[in-house]
Amino acid sequence: MNKIKFLKEKCIRLNGKKYKPVLIGDIPNKFGYKWISDYNDEGEEIFFNGIYEWFNYKGLTYIKA
Repeated sequence: MNKIKFLKEKCIRLNGKKYKPVLIGDIPNKFGYKWISDYNDEGEEIFFNGIYEWFNYKGLTYIKA
């Protein structure tokens, strides 16, 4: 069973992992992607981790802090 603990700053601890709330207008650009590719100054392709795990609870979207 999932255990939710409410922390200060509206954060939640769910099964030992800390999540922070994000409003729809404040969602980062890397939201919804597992990997994001971009090119550096030398033209080489580099990869960044995206945010692909989230959940909604009481009107807010929570992502890992």
